[in-house]
Amino acid sequence: MTWNLDTHLARTGTEPDPHTGALAPPIHTASTYARDSDGNPGAFVYSRLSNPTRQQFEEALALAEGGRRAMGFSSGMTAAMTICQALDPGDHVILPHDIYFGVRTLIANHFVRWGLEVTEVDQRDLNAVQEALKPTTRLVWVETPSNPQLNVIDIRAMARLTHSAGAQLLVDNTWSTPLITRPIELGADIVLHSVTKYLGGHSDVLGGALVFAKEDERCQRVVELSGEGGAVLDPFGAWLAMRGMRSLGPRLRHQCESALRIAKWLSAHSQVESVNYPGLASHPGHEIARSQMALYGGMLSFLVKGGAANALRVVNRSHLFANATSLGGTESLMEHRASIEGKGSPTPDNLLRVSVGLEHAEDLMADLDQALSA
Repeated sequence: MTWNLDTHLARTGTEPDPHTGALAPPIHTASTYARDSDGNPGAFVYSRLSNPTRQQFEEALALAEGGRRAMGFSSGMTAAMTICQALDPGDHVILPHDIYFGVRTLIANHFVRWGLEVTEVDQRDLNAVQEALKPTTRLVWVETPSNPQLNVIDIRAMARLTHSAGAQLLVDNTWSTPLITRPIELGADIVLHSVTKYLGGHSDVLGGALVFAKEDERCQRVVELSGEGGAVLDPFGAWLAMRGMRSLGPRLRHQCESALRIAKWLSAHSQVESVNYPGLASHPGHEIARSQMALYGGMLSFLVKGGAANALRVVNRSHLFANATSLGGTESLMEHRASIEGKGSPTPDNLLRVSVGLEHAEDLMADLDQALSA
């Protein structure tokens, strides 16, 4: 039977346990598993290699993303690190100019020294991407909407360019989740998630994942690195992630609806210079977003008039938006990204990044208003 994605997500891990009938999945904490009398292993051997709870999560995420294979990692950054480790020294990677600073730092500080060649490009300019492609290009990394300036990248066009060069396209789908954007259906080869964010959804789990459209050579290398290195998602983390996935649909839709209302309201505020949100008709990437996003997401950023000092004042005066790093939880967060990213940050110093939670939109707008108007 063919079901809607919401139905698959709502039933994640709820198959009755064959031993007890429990509708909440058991957490298999075993590190090792018995062999038969002849010494032959069963389906599981050692939890660094595979674990029943983690496997259940991986199968659910692969199904949700429309991929062939998913792997759970101990964090989103571990997933990013592992895909880089699956490349060879001398390989060329194209990154977006506006990308999560942790990935930029990881690659610049460690993998460039290791021999990876990297080019940062404004991927909104397809000609610039075309010019950046080389015979040694193996991976094009896309983040859409980007973090923190919410640039929108055309995944279909990027897939065509990437594949024309014999490379693979990776899309970080953390902000959108498969409910909003379907990267594999749009041509992506690999999807990355920080499970910590919307999939977990409650700010209580640390995890990451990679989903592969095909079980190809790159996928196999990641499988080997995951098993040999062991930086895998723990059983309780996998259980929490599945719990979060079951409520993703209603959570995310509420957050998207509130984010759109707040973005429109901020756009008219006298103390706001500009708002970055793809759901606004004024956003430069709005038409592309309409073509590849079912909703416009629960994340936005805005520039405060008066520079960094005023932006920091807004953060400190807020009552409902916690000044904290991360996103996708039930609570609303707001942070001054340039301060978080530190020296060399390309983020405007008056930009505030907002993760809209499950609070009532009217309350969130009232809180922002008093913080901006003080």
